[in-house]
Amino acid sequence: MSLRFLSDQCVLEKSRTILRQGGHDVTLLREVFPIRSPDSTVIGKARELGVILLSLNGDFADIVAYPPEAHLGIVANPTA
Repeated sequence: MSLRFLSDQCVLEKSRTILRQGGHDVTLLREVFPIRSPDSTVIGKARELGVILLSLNGDFADIVAYPPEAHLGIVANPTA
């Protein structure tokens, strides 16, 4: 099963490479938005594209602000 991801530029290239080698589609955030776009814009685009968001931005780990039922998934670092 192939998954689709939208990756923040703060995610290591090695991580993106491993996902791609596993047959997954990874789009860099900077390919669709300027760097430093607001979080609301980023999660909105992930919803629109139907992808899982990859980010080291700990704000995305807040399930009150980003409830799991409102998107396909977020992989974030809650301590970043």
